[in-house]
Amino acid sequence: MSIFSYHLVELPFFVAVKGIISNPISKNIKGLIHSEYMTAMTLGSPIFSPSRVLIGKVAVFMQWENENELENYLEQDSFGRTLAKGWHVRLSIIREWGKFSGFKIPNDKDQLESSNSPVVAVTIARMKPLAVPRFIHWGRPVEKLVRDHPGTTLSLASVKFPNTVSTFSIWKSEKEMTDMVHGHSKVENPKRHSNAMKERERKDFHFQFTTLRFKPLAEFGKWKGQSNFVQNN
Repeated sequence: MSIFSYHLVELPFFVAVKGIISNPISKNIKGLIHSEYMTAMTLGSPIFSPSRVLIGKVAVFMQWENENELENYLEQDSFGRTLAKGWHVRLSIIREWGKFSGFKIPNDKDQLESSNSPVVAVTIARMKPLAVPRFIHWGRPVEKLVRDHPGTTLSLASVKFPNTVSTFSIWKSEKEMTDMVHGHSKVENPKRHSNAMKERERKDFHFQFTTLRFKPLAEFGKWKGQSNFVQNN
């Protein structure tokens, strides 16, 4: 059964820079369907600030033919062993909107036990360069909404130059996430996300865009000294 994994790891500065220039993940890894190696960013931070692009903090999003292939990679591959020292969550897909080349979304999808079950959301897109200023204008308020939302336990953005952008968030429950998406959260200015989606429908920011929703299967390691971001009720 195909599974996804999302990894966070902190690398020495120059090792991380080298990874940006030359992706350390081979396309010929057995069982690997697709991967995206990205640099982590702080959601909602000012565009020109040291916290915006966190060189040294790496996010890797991967799809595997099965969990055994992921296990083998983390044990036997040199960069896989580096990832194994960080934090990661293993994921089973439940919903997909849009398309993004490389990933192969199965027709048979998993299901949550209930709307109160924890859920993981990933968005990933290839930006239109001329749309970047408009995307930032509409996107930063949404970043702040997700970052500060009481329903998230971990949230961040990531980027791969020149034009790949992504977000990742773990939610205490699917209901809290869908309430946020539709503007029903009991927070200040709750319609930031729904307003941005209307703007995207009016004039798309992206060449490719997908939103993926996952059931978390297992969590490993620590990120910034913390663990257990997936809170099973």
